[in-house]
Amino acid sequence: QVRLVESGGGSVQPGGSLRLSCAVFGPTYSVDSVNYMGWFRQAPGKEREAVAVVYIIGASTSYADAVKGRFTISRDNAKNTVYLQMNELQPEDTAMYYCAARRGYPLSMAPSDYHYWGQGTQVTVSS
Repeated sequence: QVRLVESGGGSVQPGGSLRLSCAVFGPTYSVDSVNYMGWFRQAPGKEREAVAVVYIIGASTSYADAVKGRFTISRDNAKNTVYLQMNELQPEDTAMYYCAARRGYPLSMAPSDYHYWGQGTQVTVSS
């Protein structure tokens, strides 16, 4: 079983930055089965949506239109950690942010395609 632990959330003013981290734990055979890591978010009253996804082996990425040019997803395979650098944060970015892991292929932005989820970390953007 794979366990994901997020950190780095908090409160920031509009235009500010935050970096989220997601540490991946589990038996080697389970962790090695993960091909994609993604960040998703869910605001109150809204459905969970994809923010960014990274391919663990090849490092290709995909972003939601709303965050392109502002957010960057990256991974450090040696540390089994995925990051989400968030710049130019806006109030509409306020949400609970979740890290997720997907086995299999291909790259997907659909939450239902992800097999493991973290507990989430809150990001609040407000003046």
